[in-house]
Amino acid sequence: MIRIIHGADFHLDSPFSGLSPDQAARRRGEQRELLGRMAQAARERAADLVLLAGDLLDSERVFQETAQALARALGDIPCPVFLSPGNHDFWSPRSVYATLDWPENVHIFSSPQMEAVELPQLGCTVWGRAFYDSRQTDSPLAGFRAPEGKGVQIMCVHGDTAPQSEYGPLSPAEIETSGLDYLALGHIHQGSGLRRAGRTFWAYPGCPEGRGFDELGQKGVLYVELEEGRAQAQLLPLGRRRYEILPVDVTGKEPLEAVLAALPQDTSEHIYRILLTGEGESPNLPALERELAPRFYGLTLRDQTRLPTDLWKRREEDTLTGLFLRAMWTKCQEEPEERTYQMAARFGLAALEGGEDVSL
Repeated sequence: MIRIIHGADFHLDSPFSGLSPDQAARRRGEQRELLGRMAQAARERAADLVLLAGDLLDSERVFQETAQALARALGDIPCPVFLSPGNHDFWSPRSVYATLDWPENVHIFSSPQMEAVELPQLGCTVWGRAFYDSRQTDSPLAGFRAPEGKGVQIMCVHGDTAPQSEYGPLSPAEIETSGLDYLALGHIHQGSGLRRAGRTFWAYPGCPEGRGFDELGQKGVLYVELEEGRAQAQLLPLGRRRYEILPVDVTGKEPLEAVLAALPQDTSEHIYRILLTGEGESPNLPALERELAPRFYGLTLRDQTRLPTDLWKRREEDTLTGLFLRAMWTKCQEEPEERTYQMAARFGLAALEGGEDVSL
């Protein structure tokens, strides 16, 4: 059995543009801490291999302390480490992959052509290649077939299973006919779970920690146990913080009480977007945020409530109010910005009700 830690898409030194400058700097520091936790996981699981399938760095420009932290963490792993540069951290003569002195246990694939590294002590071969640009439109599996009878065949590459991708596109049919035992992929930030095409097991681990509200929930790296004809995988959480979206129905409730009742037990380390839904008057978002913000590392509130349905009950009246509401009702049915017209109707109705209504 071969024990593998499979990670990808760390995107170290991300800008974190949605956070304050101080928070963004702290988040970049926390990203570097992920490397130490991955190395610890490799030691605890007695991993035989660590496979890093690209985009460890968010760009070619990287802080020196980040590059040194990466090299130090990988050197602390007591087994071979294979790294395949991706579209964000593609290999070039100027990249840290070319200019930094890397520990002896680290092999960085540096050719756009497929390269094989044999590991006789494990009875396996690890294949990989590097992105040479931010786009690479040829498939890493084009014309590839792993040799038979040569031990366990593993590949570590950055690539995309979406059709017509510009990022190392590969198809299920290519995976099925590759002859590989395990294909370690990177590029897709949502973990795929362990999948199988023909004899080949394959997976995306997803990113190890979310960086925005398009990367929700628990993240980490995969721990894979691989033996002939069999594999099993487990997600090992690495991230300290999670991004979460929480809808809260405030119909007939005080918004603050509704949100507090809906919150999980511990949110202080995480970044939340709370969506206020249901029917009711528009909540006071600034006041609500002041009350709730201390409970979170980061918080945004969005008002998606609808005005009460009885807003329109007087539109059939033969009065100026009825005429106004009929006009606004028609606009609501025609326009995509329905809530804008609902709000206009609400304020217009309040203005009309402040004076004497006129029959038509």
